[in-house]
Amino acid sequence: MGINSVTLVGRAGRDPEVRYFESGTVVANLTMAVNRGNRSDEPDWFNLEIWGKQAQVAADYVKKGSLIGITGSFKLDSWKDRNTGEDRTKPVVRVDRLELLGSKRDSENSNFQNNNSFNQQSSNDEIPF
Repeated sequence: MGINSVTLVGRAGRDPEVRYFESGTVVANLTMAVNRGNRSDEPDWFNLEIWGKQAQVAADYVKKGSLIGITGSFKLDSWKDRNTGEDRTKPVVRVDRLELLGSKRDSENSNFQNNNSFNQQSSNDEIPF
């Protein structure tokens, strides 16, 4: 039995790069900075890959600096460099669930419009305390 689960809360390092395929599939790629416990430490950076409806939500509502939470799995992308022919790899978190965690003020500043068809934004009902 194996477990490959990643849960992170942090800020988007850049606006998502979104690609639309002829099949109708959507993919969004972005980076995420996660602070460590000690404020003097540099944040850890993660590459995120989001597919489908979650990718469209990221495209519509996530901007550089947005506070987000994700759950997903770790994977290692590999390819051959076109210029050098060398093998390359990049660690990526494939996101299964995206949570928009910014405050109401943050949402208003980014022209966020509440869209009930996606239950992505955390509500007070979900807080366990």
